[in-house]
Amino acid sequence: MKVVFSHGKESGPWGFKIKRLAAIAEQMGCNVESIDYTSLMDPDLRVERLLTVLETQIEPAILVGSSMGGYVSLVASESVATKALFLMAPALYIPSFKQQQHNSLSSWIEIVHGWSDDIIPVEHSIKFAQQANSTLHLIAGDHALNDVVETVESLFERFMSKLLASE
Repeated sequence: MKVVFSHGKESGPWGFKIKRLAAIAEQMGCNVESIDYTSLMDPDLRVERLLTVLETQIEPAILVGSSMGGYVSLVASESVATKALFLMAPALYIPSFKQQQHNSLSSWIEIVHGWSDDIIPVEHSIKFAQQANSTLHLIAGDHALNDVVETVESLFERFMSKLLASE
């Protein structure tokens, strides 16, 4: 199974959280890829880049996105079959972003958001999770979630275990 990571606006393809989560996915026997979006500030151009990568996949991938990467992963999942999504503090309902309504083709979506996020309001994840009937983990932490990365790792490992057991 392939896990494709999408980083946030201020991060890079192999930032702190992605390295940690990629290691978990690899230990579980998955192939991992992290897309480099650092040359693109426009979230919808990032979606196009991800869709180009996903078009070459034989099987649906698991998409993991943080912040703007969460938006990118979710929007891409609306036009390409994906196995599941794991979104961390996704940048949803941002007025300047093109897409404001989301209808993923994947029914397996989990979201992690920090209560103390001062970049993306936690209410945005609550709104989406309610509309999509998806699992939402609200945890102590800020936008980056770096101070609670062990909790994020635990949630991701459980997410991946359930997913792989369903195969």
